[in-house]
Amino acid sequence: MRLGNKKLGRPTDNPKDISLKIRLDNDTSHMLEECSEALKLSKAEVVRQGIHKMHSGLNKK
Repeated sequence: MRLGNKKLGRPTDNPKDISLKIRLDNDTSHMLEECSEALKLSKAEVVRQGIHKMHSGLNKK
């Protein structure tokens, strides 16, 4: 095996190649954990869906 070979995963039409670091207070972190467990989604997916929901509510001109 050669070094530098890219590990192959499942192909996707929407790669998630941007990383974001955020800081949360304890209450918000607990809410995120509860949402993740209740919805059976990753924390990242809960955040992505939250962003989409907030964005769809913006007043667009």
